[in-house]
Amino acid sequence: MSHADDHEGTRRDFLYYATAGAGAVTAGAAIWPLVNQMNPSADVQALASIRVDVDGLEPGTQITVKWLGKPVFIRRRTAKEIEAGRAVELDSLPDPIARNGNKSGDLPATDENRTLDEAGEWLVQMGVCTHLGCVPIGDGAGDFGGWFCPCHGSHYDTAGRIRKGPAPENLPVPLAEFVDETTIKLG
Repeated sequence: MSHADDHEGTRRDFLYYATAGAGAVTAGAAIWPLVNQMNPSADVQALASIRVDVDGLEPGTQITVKWLGKPVFIRRRTAKEIEAGRAVELDSLPDPIARNGNKSGDLPATDENRTLDEAGEWLVQMGVCTHLGCVPIGDGAGDFGGWFCPCHGSHYDTAGRIRKGPAPENLPVPLAEFVDETTIKLG
């Protein structure tokens, strides 16, 4: 084998690598717009989080806001509702998981793990029944003083935990936080 044959192979290898590299760049340039168009638009991203003024919400009342096309219940609980929620034995719950997006892991469904503040006064949860997606009625409805889904008979307690009926899970708690004393940010 002469030195010229070895040099010829090197040139050929370079051409293969250069062609493959150019092809990869071209494919990436062609595919990127297709992938990028699947990202959410600016108006959708703007709706990903909302701020809710809860200044006028008295203990024992709730408001329902629409967020990402779904109802969210924001309830300011009374001392009696907090006491009832904290008195529940965890062994009696059909769903023992808190389902709180603000806390990591599968925490137990204690009242403290489902509320927005340490005192337990503020409860923020999605207003969609986990059975078939109906909207439960609140203000002390049902057998446990929380929410009741009249469509199929699911009963939730004062902490939004399923207690009776066909719903398999507790009402989920979305990402939420107080940004000041009277404003809750969802998302």
